[in-house]
Amino acid sequence: MNDGVSNREIDVVVFGSIVQDLISYCHRFPRPGESVRGISFEAGCGGKGANQAAQIARLGGKVVMIGRVGNDIFGPLNIENLNKSGVITDFIEQSETVGTATATITVSDEGENLVVVTLGANLETPPSRADELEDVIANSKLILCQYEIEHATIKHAFEVARRNNVKTFFNFAPDKDDFDFEILQLVDVLCTNEKETEFLSRMTINSVDDAVSAARSILRYGPSAVIATLGARGAVVVTRSGLCVRISVPPVKAVDTTGAGDSFCGSLAYLMVSRPRLALEDQ
Repeated sequence: MNDGVSNREIDVVVFGSIVQDLISYCHRFPRPGESVRGISFEAGCGGKGANQAAQIARLGGKVVMIGRVGNDIFGPLNIENLNKSGVITDFIEQSETVGTATATITVSDEGENLVVVTLGANLETPPSRADELEDVIANSKLILCQYEIEHATIKHAFEVARRNNVKTFFNFAPDKDDFDFEILQLVDVLCTNEKETEFLSRMTINSVDDAVSAARSILRYGPSAVIATLGARGAVVVTRSGLCVRISVPPVKAVDTTGAGDSFCGSLAYLMVSRPRLALEDQ
């Protein structure tokens, strides 16, 4: 498509994960071999892709979710939840061979969380799905992927986006030892947390200065910009054009950090397409 990005009908395509969250709240995390009594339990709809899509929709963006769920009780629940948030779910497929992905989450009194994700149907989305839905991707301003689907699928989705002049946004989460670094050559904006920044840079981060150095080192793999989030220490933004910005945040008491990174990425993706002339560090 040769039309200007501003004329495209879809703001963001989220090509990614849908996960059923199973959340236990407790005073403290159990040690290995130990059981602790929980305070409460709840089930919710999540997954990095779904969370990011819901955030974009709630901010007013027109967002399409491409993904896969299982033929089980969790699949329809997650699709319904996305619909209620305003996400377009027409392109979510249902697997007949594996179940909907699940995340077993434990949240402590301090608001910290431990998460084990079983990716299930997410891993069945093939690279060819991007070809099947090329018109959808080409009619969007930005595509957003996370690392809860197969890396070959992410890579090809970005290849399809690039040949249609669609911006690419990659949230490298969670990290994986067998990561294909060639994906980063197809990325406009890369967002990582502190641990993921250390993984990609092979550097240890003990300070904001360390984070800047680590983020800059990742630029050599190809992304146009790297945003490294640092929790209470804020974030850093570095670009291939030489920009380096340190962003501080006010101190807060975290109640629950589950999904915080997803909300950040979803909000940033929305601002990138709704306020494209705003500098990245201001978004």
